[in-house]
Amino acid sequence: MTSLSRRAFERSSGPLFGLIAIASLFLCPALLAQSQSSTAGAQDTTQISEKIDQLTRSLEQTQVELAQSRTEIQELRVALKEVLNRMNAGQSASSGANAQPPATAASANVEQPTAAESHSSQAQITQDDWDILNERVEEQRQTKVESFSRYRLKLSGLALFTAFGNFGQVDSTDLPSIALPKIPGYSDGSAGASVRQSIIGLTGYGPTLFGAHTSADLQMDFFGGLPTGYGSTSSGLAEIRLARIRMDWTDTSVVAGLDYPFFAPNQPTTYMSVVVPGFASAGKLWSWTPTLRVEHRFDGAFSPLKVEAGFLDPPSSNEYAPNTNVRITSPTENSRQPTYAVRVSASTKSEDRPAAIGFSGVFSPQRFVGNYDVSGWAGTLDWRFPLLPRTELSGEFFTGRGIDGFGGLPLSPLKPTDAIYYASVTSPQLANLGVIGGWTQFKFRLDTRSEFNVAAGTGGRNSGDLRDASVTNSFLFSVPARNQMLFANYIFKPRSDLVFSVEYRRLRTYQVTGPANSAGQLGLAVGFLF
Repeated sequence: MTSLSRRAFERSSGPLFGLIAIASLFLCPALLAQSQSSTAGAQDTTQISEKIDQLTRSLEQTQVELAQSRTEIQELRVALKEVLNRMNAGQSASSGANAQPPATAASANVEQPTAAESHSSQAQITQDDWDILNERVEEQRQTKVESFSRYRLKLSGLALFTAFGNFGQVDSTDLPSIALPKIPGYSDGSAGASVRQSIIGLTGYGPTLFGAHTSADLQMDFFGGLPTGYGSTSSGLAEIRLARIRMDWTDTSVVAGLDYPFFAPNQPTTYMSVVVPGFASAGKLWSWTPTLRVEHRFDGAFSPLKVEAGFLDPPSSNEYAPNTNVRITSPTENSRQPTYAVRVSASTKSEDRPAAIGFSGVFSPQRFVGNYDVSGWAGTLDWRFPLLPRTELSGEFFTGRGIDGFGGLPLSPLKPTDAIYYASVTSPQLANLGVIGGWTQFKFRLDTRSEFNVAAGTGGRNSGDLRDASVTNSFLFSVPARNQMLFANYIFKPRSDLVFSVEYRRLRTYQVTGPANSAGQLGLAVGFLF
C-alpha cells in the first residue's frame, strides 16, 4: 500500500477504533461479573456435593453401628438367659467365676464379625453392656429371696461338717464340755462325725422409722436335741440362736430380742465349737438371753468411747427344767426385776488392726423357793489388741456370784432326783458361791487365707465353799469345782466361702475331791459359707 492510501485508511479508521474502545469499557465489567458468578456457582455445587458425600458416609457408618448393636444386644440376651438358667437351677457359685463375657456365650448363634468389628464389640461389651448385665444379675440375686414386706432380705448360713476323735470320757461326743472319770470296762475313746452345728440365718432390712434404719436377724442351728428313731445321731433338732430387732441412728442404737450378753462381746476362733463358743464351760459368758439394750457412740474428742446399758432375762441353768412345753419361772423372774448391765468401752476405728477394751458391771437380783433372796453380780473385762504384725490378742475375764445362767462354768453331768429339794436348797447354795473365769486367745495370720489360733480358758467356783456345802448336800459332789480348756487350730480359707480347719482340744475338769479328769479331742471341720 502506498503512503497516500495508508494515511487515507488511518483517517477513516480512527473513529471506528474509538467506538470499539468505548464499548469495551462498558462490556468488560459485565463479562467479568458473569465469569465470577459462574465460578461461585461451581464452588457451591462442589460444597453441596461434598456434604452429601459426608452424610452418605455417616449414614453408612450408623447403619454398621446399628447392626453391631443389634448383634451385641442379641448376645447379651443369650448370655443373660444362660446366667439366669444357671442361677435357677441352683448351681454352685463357682460357675459364676468361670463365666465368660456374652460375646463368647452367644458366638454359636450369631454371625461371626470381622477382626475389627470383634475388637470393637468386645470393648463395647466390657465397658457398657457387660456392666448392665452384672447389675441385672446382682438384682436377680438380691430379689431371689422375697419377703412379705417387699423389703430386702438376705439369706446366710454355714453348712458345717465335723469329724472328730475323742481320747478319754466326755459328756458330749461331738461337742465335749467337761471330762468325766474313766469307766472300767468301757471304751477309752470314740470317733464320729456330725453336721448338727450347721447354721441358717436371715437378715431383713426395713424402712427408716423416726430417723433410724431398722433391721432384724434370725439364726437357727440344729443342736437343740436328738430325735428318736433312725438317724438320731446324725441329725438334730432346730433351735433359735438369735432373734433380734435393731434401730440404728447415727450415734445411737436400740436392740431388742434374743442376743448374746453384750458385756461379753469377744468370741474365740474355732470351727469345732460353733453352736456355743469355744469356752462355753470354761470362762466364756455366752448364753442367749432376751435383752433390751441401748448403745450410744460418742463423737469428737470422746469418739472412741461407747456406752451400752440394758435389761436381760438370763436362763437359770441350775434349775434343770424338764423338757416340756411348760415354762417354769427362773429365780430372776421370781424377783420381778430384770438383770441390769452396763458396759463402757473404747476402741479404734481401724478395720485392719482393731483394738478395743471394755469394762462391764452386772446386777442380777434373784428369789428362790421360800422367798430366799440372792443378789447376783459380776464384773467383767474384755480386750482385743493387735500385737506384732499379723498377730492379735483377745479375751475376757469375769468374777462375781449368782451368774451361772450366763454360762462360762461347768455343770454337773447328773440330773437331780428331787426337783423340789434342788430348787429350794441346792440352787440357792450354788448361787451364793463365788465364781471366777476367763479366757485368752493368740492369733497369727500367715496371710489372708491362713491363720493359727492358740487359746486357753478356765471357769470355776470357790472350791472351799463348794466343798463345805457338799458335806450336807450330796448332789454338790457331782458339780465340778473348776474346768480348764486349751485348743490350737489351723484355719485355711482357699475362698471366702470355703473353710477347712484342723484342731486339737484338751479338757481338764476338777471335782470337789479327787484327781482331775482329762480328755482330748482331735477334729477336722469343713464348712461352706453362703
